Amino acid sequence: MERTERFYKIDRLLRDNRSVSLERFLEVLSISKATFKRDIEYMRDRLSAPIIWDRELRGYIFDETIEDAQSYELPGIWFNQSEIFALLSMESLLSQIQPGLLGPRLDPLKQKLRDLIEVGEYSVDVIKNRIKILNMGSRSRSIKHFEVIAFSLMQQSQLQLTYYVRSREELTKRFVSPQRIVYYRDNWYLDAWCHSVNAIRSFSLDAVRSARLGNDDAIQCDSEELDSVLGSGYGIFSGTNLSWAKLRFRPERAKWVSLEEWHPLQRTEFDGEGYFILEIPYAEEHELIMDILRFGPDVEVLKPASLRQAIIKKTTDMVAVYQ
Repeated sequence: MERTERFYKIDRLLRDNRSVSLERFLEVLSISKATFKRDIEYMRDRLSAPIIWDRELRGYIFDETIEDAQSYELPGIWFNQSEIFALLSMESLLSQIQPGLLGPRLDPLKQKLRDLIEVGEYSVDVIKNRIKILNMGSRSRSIKHFEVIAFSLMQQSQLQLTYYVRSREELTKRFVSPQRIVYYRDNWYLDAWCHSVNAIRSFSLDAVRSARLGNDDAIQCDSEELDSVLGSGYGIFSGTNLSWAKLRFRPERAKWVSLEEWHPLQRTEFDGEGYFILEIPYAEEHELIMDILRFGPDVEVLKPASLRQAIIKKTTDMVAVYQ
């Protein structure tokens, strides 16, 4: 009998009976006393099982008076895709944190997380070797001013930023009221009210060259307003002036693309020839163009004409590089 199966048998016996004697456990589990003791210790220490020996009943019981007893629950035989992704992602992020003031507070959290990931005979290291999460396309450089920006956000104070605009290759001064920090496609962004342009903007944190706390209180934007400006269209850099892109994917690619969600408001259908039609709202075309180009000749932009021309120019420029 595997260890995980024994855990479930122990759990079931204790739930179905007022108390369970040692002899009964050894008989049902077909294990030695030493093995049983190790199983009980593991369930207590790693899974927070409220198992105690009751002298009066001469057996083991679940003690509901123990702290956190109500939260005890055996882990599933295995995780679903969202659970294992969340757990391994958190473990990976925590392992990357450099030593600092939070170290003593994070260590118990790290251990608890490892206990959750471990299932039966499988250690965290074994699971991590078997299941990989690859963060491709992430910007590996450190965010130097993250602490100041996060502090300003929580204190609801304005920030003075020196921000590098990559498209123009210039440094700009910005006074902003931070609203929220967003982790998107393995990169960090600050959603803020920009006093320099009197509008909501999203700033890539790795492009912030300096950050200084301001003296004035930050302007607070309504969350619905933030979502309408930054979440209404495709990609991280959105806006309220939306256009709709209509894309047509070849049948060979359609079977995969049809399973993807590009935007919560997307419209999809298959035409009579097996092509997959995808319509999505967007405000800024740069990120959308990059994602369209990933599919090469397997996708065609049907509309609008401006986006179609932008793709034609990009592909023409690409061809010119190789001629």
